[in-house]
Amino acid sequence: MAQNASAHNITLSPVLDLNEAVGLHGQLLALRGHDVLIDASAVQRCGTPCIQVLMSAAKTWEEDEKSYQFSGVSDAFEKTVQLIGINIDHLLAKEN
Repeated sequence: MAQNASAHNITLSPVLDLNEAVGLHGQLLALRGHDVLIDASAVQRCGTPCIQVLMSAAKTWEEDEKSYQFSGVSDAFEKTVQLIGINIDHLLAKEN
């Protein structure tokens, strides 16, 4: 899937803890119905609540038939999702 030039961009904070999950949920909810491109390249620490919010949003966007992709992920983000058993390969933006 190619990157969508009209997608709304979200840059994730370096620390994705429980407090960040609430704000992330609100940010994503405000963008429902629009294509979204998430930059997780700066994430240094990531907790399960934020991953749950991001994966719930991925399912919602899929049901809404909208684009929901990660434009980049840090090693810390990638390792966290792998440790909790989630494969996000299908959500990674592909270059043209």
